[in-house]
Amino acid sequence: MRIGFDISQTGKQKAGCGYFADGLIGHLAEIDSQNDYILYPTFGDSFWDPDWASGTCRIPQPNFHNGLGHKTFEAAKFFWNHPPENFEAQLGNPDILHANNFFCPRGLRKARLVYTLYDLSFLVHPEWTTEQNRTTCFQGVFDASLHADLIISISEYSRNHFLGVFPHYPAERIRVVYPASRFSGTEAGSRPENLSSLGKDRFWLNVGVLEPRKNHRGLLRAYARFSRKQREECPLVLAGGGGWLMDDFQKDLEALDLTRDVIMIGYTDDMSLRWLYQNCLAFVYPSLFEGFGMPVLEAMSLGAPVVTSKVSSIPEIVGQAGILVDPTKDEDIYGAMHALQADPDLHMKLGDKVIQRARQFSWESAAHSVLEGYGDALSKEPFSKSP
Repeated sequence: MRIGFDISQTGKQKAGCGYFADGLIGHLAEIDSQNDYILYPTFGDSFWDPDWASGTCRIPQPNFHNGLGHKTFEAAKFFWNHPPENFEAQLGNPDILHANNFFCPRGLRKARLVYTLYDLSFLVHPEWTTEQNRTTCFQGVFDASLHADLIISISEYSRNHFLGVFPHYPAERIRVVYPASRFSGTEAGSRPENLSSLGKDRFWLNVGVLEPRKNHRGLLRAYARFSRKQREECPLVLAGGGGWLMDDFQKDLEALDLTRDVIMIGYTDDMSLRWLYQNCLAFVYPSLFEGFGMPVLEAMSLGAPVVTSKVSSIPEIVGQAGILVDPTKDEDIYGAMHALQADPDLHMKLGDKVIQRARQFSWESAAHSVLEGYGDALSKEPFSKSP
């Protein structure tokens, strides 16, 4: 097979989609030396990495090749939205084209289309995102429901949600493939230079892009209640890049008198993040909706006790290894934090459980499943609900 693979979001500032694509292609490289891969650093009409030439992933193996890249975002958008007559030839004549960033290509004549499905949160609560992002995401999943020969869903929850919204799509063409943590082993991380005062088990941690869906405001309210009742300082560290619709977050901190207690460190490197996961008192992630919940699994893989939500896909990932709360109830979040801080035995017990649970998720297993899915897609008649 010749497999075209979207790596457009695997650059230096990658988030969920980028981590999935990066982890998957890296482990496909480890298990597959028979098939040829073409890696596309610019893909679709809604995401653009200006440093794609040096930032997106590269695989130094003879069966991996750099595919078509565009000099400008405008050129990329025009190419993907107006496929030329020699569209597939310019893509390297792939047998499989795997899309990983919500954009769904159209205009394929021979190649089978594989589409990664993350989540449909923009349909549940459209106010959680911008109109542009909402429109882009819906267009992608809608087009996938009409044209994808295989959908790779990152959770059972997302699979079932998709089929509920698009019942015309054949259920047998959706394959659930769980991601895994990019962290493994017992290697110690590196303490961030600006956090020299933090000690082990002396801070709470949350990791994620600042956006309404992640429920940072609910976390702040629960933490404010917790901090008022404690004699010893135990700051809350927020790690993650800027998102959207959260421009007034600093005002929330000021209103709750938390400017000294909440440490915002922004997007951080892997070694610093490893240290934070390894040394936090607990990872607190009361998200309102997840297609999978990658930060939760990362925290678990490094032994951080987890307080997270009992909604959407998260219970599917955590199982019985963490404390699950109603993210809409600040008292639930507070209660879980208080229980962990007050009970060292519970803290130790959960620390052991999360590591065992995280081991059930494997990138190698994911790569094998996706490779098998490529073969299945090629063996079936092409799927299309419209000309």
